[in-house]
Amino acid sequence: MLFGDETAPQPEDVGYRGPTACNAAGISYRQLDYWARTGLVEPSVRAAAGSGSQRLYGFRDILVLKVVKRLLDTGISLQQIRAAVAHLRERGPADLAEVTLMSDGVSVYECTSPDEVVDLLQGGQGVFGIALGRVWQEVEGTLAELPAERPGDGPGAGADELASRRVRKTG
Repeated sequence: MLFGDETAPQPEDVGYRGPTACNAAGISYRQLDYWARTGLVEPSVRAAAGSGSQRLYGFRDILVLKVVKRLLDTGISLQQIRAAVAHLRERGPADLAEVTLMSDGVSVYECTSPDEVVDLLQGGQGVFGIALGRVWQEVEGTLAELPAERPGDGPGAGADELASRRVRKTG
């Protein structure tokens, strides 16, 4: 890994509700909803299934949300971010921890070795970098303190509190 310590694999059947994902990624619920509706970052554990249902975001989804937020904060265009996210989706989860995203403020470059980082900087292209291994650790630490759930947990799973009450009342 370029920068940081080892990362542990995350269970794929554990999800986090929208507000938890927002908290861990440092974004607003409005951003989360927009990015899900436009396909930038969609929940992988459970998608919304109509009014009142709850999306569940996996660890990798939240990692990507945090990276998108950081790229936006540095002024990268949404078009470039979409291209970077599409590229990250093609990588295996273990590979992500070994990637550093570099940017010159216009384009996003992937570096998987210290030599690539140095080459990019010497070429005058790199302005800032995001070590995904470090972001991975930040998200892990934040999520350890926040509530998680599995897609089939509880009555009316996937529904909001009001829908859960309806299920209990009619059941």
